[in-house]
This record gives sequence, C-alpha cells and structure tokens, in this order.
Amino acid sequence: MKISFFTLGCKVNQYESEAIGQMFEAAGNSVVSIEDNPDFIIINSCTVTAESDRKTRQIIRKCKREHESSAIVLTGCMAQVFPEESKNIIEADLILGNTRHNDFVSIFEKYLKDKERVVDVLEHEKGECFNTLAISKFSDHTRAFMKIEDGCNNFCSYCIIPTARGRVRSRSIDDIKKEAESLADSGFVEVVLVGIDLSSFGKDSGLELCDAVKAVSEVYKIKRVRLGSLDSDELSDRVLEFLASCEKFCPQFHLSLQSGCDKTLKAMNRHYDAQFYRDLVYRIRQKFDNPSITTDIMVGFAGETDEDFNASLDFAKEIGFARIHVFPYSRRKGTKAYDMDNQIPKSVKESRSKEMIAMGNLCEAEFCLSQIGLVSPVLFEQHENGECEGYSPNYTRIKVKTDADLSGKIMDVKITSSQKDFCFGELLNKQ
Repeated sequence: MKISFFTLGCKVNQYESEAIGQMFEAAGNSVVSIEDNPDFIIINSCTVTAESDRKTRQIIRKCKREHESSAIVLTGCMAQVFPEESKNIIEADLILGNTRHNDFVSIFEKYLKDKERVVDVLEHEKGECFNTLAISKFSDHTRAFMKIEDGCNNFCSYCIIPTARGRVRSRSIDDIKKEAESLADSGFVEVVLVGIDLSSFGKDSGLELCDAVKAVSEVYKIKRVRLGSLDSDELSDRVLEFLASCEKFCPQFHLSLQSGCDKTLKAMNRHYDAQFYRDLVYRIRQKFDNPSITTDIMVGFAGETDEDFNASLDFAKEIGFARIHVFPYSRRKGTKAYDMDNQIPKSVKESRSKEMIAMGNLCEAEFCLSQIGLVSPVLFEQHENGECEGYSPNYTRIKVKTDADLSGKIMDVKITSSQKDFCFGELLNKQ
C-alpha cells in the first residue's frame, strides 16, 4: 500500500501522522507524496474551530476531485467528535476515530479487499490508558516532537477537545525514555514534549511533568528538551525550580492565556485570573536566564465588551510576550459557550483580531531587540540563499550569513541586529 497525508492542527496531530506513517512502513508499505498516486490519502483533521472543519471538508473534496483512484480517509478530531456529520461527507471513503490508529493497517487492507465504505468511530472511555504509536524519526524536521500525554479534564466553556480526546492519560517513563533514545540514535538533538494538556502529565499515574523532562534529558545525545503549550495553573514553584536546574531545558514557556480580562476568563471556565498569570510570569523571569513567554489569546468571546477587550489588550502589552498567537472565538456545537448570550459579530472579532495582532507584532519586535548583544547556542534548521536559520533555547529565530549548511548542528551565535520577528547574528565557532 502507498499512503500520503494532509495533517491539520496541533503538534499532537503532526506526531500522530508521523507515527501512523512509520507503522505502515514497518508493515512493508510506503509513505509517498500525494502526486505519486497513493492508495490512501489520510486527512488528519482538527476541530478546534468551525474554520478547521471547513478546511477539512475543502481538502477532502479537493483530494477526491484530483485523485479519483485514491481512497480518502478522514481521521483525527473532526471524525471523533462529529461522526454523523463526517458520515455525510460523501467523498470520504473511510471515517476513523482517534481510537482506531493502531488498527489502520488491517482496516485499510480490508477496504482494499471489500471496497466497502468504513465508518468506525469509538467513543473515549473513562479510565482508558495512554495508547499511542511510537516514532523513531520525524521526517523533514530538525527537532522531534514526542507525544507524552493525551486528553483533557478542564472543560473550558468554548472547547470541544475533551470530547475529541477523552480524559487525561499519560505515557510511561520507560516508553518516553525508549523513544528519546531512538530519536537520539536517528540524529535528533532536540525533543519537544507535546500533549493535549501537557501540564496535566502524570495526573493519572502519580507522576509530574518534571519526570518526563528528566527522562529525556538523561539521554546523552539529546542536547535540548523543550515543552509544548502549557496551562499556567499547573506550574508550581517546585516544577519551575526543577526546570531551572535542568541544563538541557529550553526556557521558552508557551503559557496559554486566552484573555487578560478576569470576567472573560471566568466565562471561559479558565482556572486562573490575570493576577495569577502575572505572578507566574514574574516568577519565571526571576528563576530563568533570558526566558521567553509566548501565548495564545482569543478575541471576541461571547459577551466580551470593548472594555473587556481593552483590558486583555493592556494585559498583553504589560506582560510583553515574545510572540502571540491571536485567533477569534469560534462557536463550537456541543460546548457551553455555543448557547451563551451576546455572541460577538464577525466584523467586531476581525477588528479586535487586527488590533491584538498589531500589539503582538510590537511585543515580538521589542523582544527581538532585547536579544541584541547576547550570545546564544542556535540549533540550525535550514540553509538557503547563503543564510542559515535556526532557533535559540528561548525560541528566538536567528539567521547567520554562511555558505555552509549547518542544519542539525548547534552553534554559538552572537546576536548583532534584529528585524520585526527574527534576529541576525555572527557565528562564533565557525566551521
């Protein structure tokens, strides 16, 4: 069999697509480009927003139109949460939930034999165990993602993810270390730990996020350990002190804010307020050398007034984020916020998005300016037009002039200037 992928959404989806591909290869099949007439085109969907669903449907129809001989597979969170709606997408030949990944090879083989449409979506069960495919490489990446957690118990009022992913479940330390060793043997020097609610790692097993970081950092060939998106209410002083003591830990904290207005945070059922978040950022900046704080901010949530939005805007400016991912609130059927009063018009959401993005761009430019004069180890990822580009431990994007392709290498760079969203530097240990 030949398969190819379209992967939408988060780093967990990217990890799972990679793992599914390696499972097929281990069974004697191949992962190919979509132009190579695959037997199956797998669309690994995201359903965080209505726009995500629209993009998924659009990709499915485009694939079916342009690749009539390929079977179209819809999997991922859209299929898991909305199986009946997914069933109505007639261009999808197989609709498979997130719980079926391990069985894809046998399901696909049966489809090739019977040519009968497959709809196989099982609901998540309470008490289910962490069960994901492992990887030993990460195609076309210098940094490797490692999924160590799945599910979420938070039930934010706008979010459908607990339905899509089930409750919190964590990977075993033995499995984490084994995969880290395999990735190291494949040449990776940086591992990014990811999960649906990464901060909750270990809640189901008596472990903590520190345990996972420690397990990966103990692998000799791994030089850097980075964390994916985090919820601020799970980062205690003890956790921060451990991370600060770990030489391989990269001090980039992507702390999902969503809003800087307490009224909006309460309506969202977020479990912190602006002062808690402010104090956490202060503690991080006290404990770590040159950390970066990046975030997600939602605008136009149901009931958000101009005053509420301005409070969130002022808070973003006060914190001075290194990067802000801004997105408008999107109503999701099946969430509490879907039926809330005072839904915000699209035009207002768009206006607020533009204003928050402008603030984020300003903060990012100021952060890049603050890096000038510093020396930082950069993991280079690509070489093009006489320049190498990579990232520092705090995830500053840095470019240097060089004819050498340094991809995959960590080199010391003195930062000499900055643009809006990246820095220029000079190599200190030239090849």
